[in-house]
Amino acid sequence: MIHDSLKNTSRYETLHPFFKKAFYYLKNNDFSTLEDGRYDLDGDQLYVSISSIKGKEKTDAAIETHQKYIDIQLPLLGVEKIGWKTACDLQEESSPYNLEKDIAFYVDRPTAYTKIYPGEFVIYFPEDGHAPCIGEGIIRKIVVKVAL
Repeated sequence: MIHDSLKNTSRYETLHPFFKKAFYYLKNNDFSTLEDGRYDLDGDQLYVSISSIKGKEKTDAAIETHQKYIDIQLPLLGVEKIGWKTACDLQEESSPYNLEKDIAFYVDRPTAYTKIYPGEFVIYFPEDGHAPCIGEGIIRKIVVKVAL
């Protein structure tokens, strides 16, 4: 997991061939004019999902993992708290891995929580179990899906 400001993306752009393109998109678009939905940047290899979600309580946020994609997540509106636990320590699936949706859910509880503010981002790799959308009110966020 990486948590940083959009001002520091150059440090991470070399970690994956699509990261530079993803961060350029995040820093050079007015998302207030875009509706919720999926926006392809490079087909299924790199795309963005914008959504407005009612914030959840910690107890209602399930840990999820992905095997085919890295997530770059950032809130546009509202403060989002995301729980984290290393995937190798996850013990009990509540929903087995769905290949089509690239997601598995777990009963386990996070071992750490991070608050992410607009202008900040987090990167979750397949090794990072994460429980997103914890917060109050509506959280409008972007998730960039980066194929491995």
